[in-house]
This record gives sequence, C-alpha cells and structure tokens, in this order.
Amino acid sequence: MSRNMVLYCGKKLMVYFASIFVLSLSVFYVARLAPGDPLVSYYGDRAEKMSPDEQEWARKKLGLEDPVYVQYGRWLKNAVHGDFGISFKYKRNVLEVIQERFFNTLVLGGGGFILIFVLALLVGIFCAWFEDRPADKILCQAGVITSCIPEFWFSLVLILVFSVWLKILPSSGAYCAGKVHDVGDRAVHLILPMALVVTGHLWYYAFMVRNKLLEEIRADYVLLAKSKGLGKGKILFGHCLRNIMPSYLSIMAISVPHILGGTSIIEMVFSYPGIGTLTYESARYKDYNLLMVLCVFSGSLVILCSLIAQAVNERIDPRIRGDEDGR
Repeated sequence: MSRNMVLYCGKKLMVYFASIFVLSLSVFYVARLAPGDPLVSYYGDRAEKMSPDEQEWARKKLGLEDPVYVQYGRWLKNAVHGDFGISFKYKRNVLEVIQERFFNTLVLGGGGFILIFVLALLVGIFCAWFEDRPADKILCQAGVITSCIPEFWFSLVLILVFSVWLKILPSSGAYCAGKVHDVGDRAVHLILPMALVVTGHLWYYAFMVRNKLLEEIRADYVLLAKSKGLGKGKILFGHCLRNIMPSYLSIMAISVPHILGGTSIIEMVFSYPGIGTLTYESARYKDYNLLMVLCVFSGSLVILCSLIAQAVNERIDPRIRGDEDGR
C-alpha cells in the first residue's frame, strides 16, 4: 500500500510539473507573437523617439534580441533558481509587484469563494426542503434571472445605483488614500465587488445542491428510512446531505478557477487593485516577465485544483482509479 501510494503521488507530481512546463512554454511563445512593442512598456513614450541603434541596445539590455527559444531557456533557468526578472512597467521585481496585489485578490476571491460555498449549501437545502412550494419557485426564478445577467453589466448598474445616485458606496478601489490598514474602509469598498462575485456564481452551485438532494430524497433508502419512522429533517441532514457532500466538495475544488476568472472581470470593472487587474495590465503593456509569472501561477492553481478534485473523486469511487490503472 505504501509503495502504491508513492507511485500514485509520483505520477500526479509528474503530470503537474509537465502541465506547468507546457503552460509556461505556450504562454512564452504566444506573448511574443502578439502585436506590440515591450520597449514602450519599459521606456514609455521615449521608445518612439529612439534611433535604431538605441532600440537595438535597449532590446539587448532587456534580453529581447535572442531567438524566442533562447529567451525561454534563459527564463526557465532563472525561474528554477527563483529569479523571475523585473517588471517592464513597474521597474521592480515581479514578485514584489504581485505581492502588493495578492492580498487584495485573496480577500475578494477567497472571501467570495467561502460565501458561495456556504450560501449555495444553505440555499440548496432550503429549496430542497420546500420543493415546489412558493419559496422554492421564487428562489429558482430569481436565480435563473440573476445568473443570466452579464457580470460587467450588472457591475455598472450597481455602481450607477449605489455610487452615483445614492452615493453610499465607493465605485472603485480597495481603500481610500491613506487608509490601507483601515479594516472598516476596506470592508466598505468590498461590498459591491463581493456582491457581484457571490451573485455571479451562487445560483449555479445552489441549484446543483438542490438537484442532488432531491435525487437522494427519491432514492430507495429514503423510503426505508421513512418506513422506520425517521423524520424529514433527520433523513435530509443525517443521510441525504452526508451522501452529497463528497461530490459537492469535489465540485467546489474544480470551481476555484471559475470563481477566480469571474473575480478578474469584476476587478477590472471596479478598478480593484488585484491580480486580475494586474494580469490585464501586463498583457496590455507587453510586460513579459510579469505576465509569465501571473499566467503560470494561475495555471498552476487551476491544474492543482483539478488534480485535487480528481483525487477526491478517486477516493469517493475507487472504480475511477481502477479504470486508470487498468489502462
């Protein structure tokens, strides 16, 4: 068993690092094939006034004169040793730039993920308990409507109502000037973006919980439990909910990239200084080193969550692992 576990973990690690290598190689090549000049990102308007000799010197300084495969080999070698280069736009180490924004995204995306996870479970249980009653029908209809509204459009509507008309909530940023450590000010700035993160994903997972619970309620073992005199609450929470939790945890693990993707859009709409906004800026300004780290980091998270979800599924249903071993 110990040997099998070592082989299993080794296989997963090989898949993980191979996937990251392919991702980094793809992003590196695609970024350099995209139109635009990275010199503009580093030198600004001065790049247009440079002579050909000055531009050649500048490219050599930034390591852009070599073939793409040589540049990638140099970047990979440095990355293995923890050196990811400097940001062309910010003229600083890319890890320092990301570190300043990472906490903001962690609060927005991580807090939104927890709220979605908890609220989807509660709403799904509530709808399953009151199946086909007015409360269930109203929530389902409201969920269908709100889930169909584009996040960027809904964001603009909320900004118009609460920031422009009512003037009770800020329309952008993560905090006011000089209030970086003010928890109350940060909480106020989080209200609108967090509301969009939650409403944009809540109903999808709430409906999933509802439907899975209703499938369990209609199972044969529930009829047996009712015949033994067990109440509805004990059956729902003691049996049905317990049976769907492993698959729900697996689904939520897979959903991490989905939620983070929506968070990036909301960050740009609200000018929220997070990883999503930083990724957009790095792609726009051809900030190669910053873009590489952000893409590899995001991709690594997606791959890791997928592997975790697969491991959970294999733990739930050993037949999946048996099928893979048989191949």
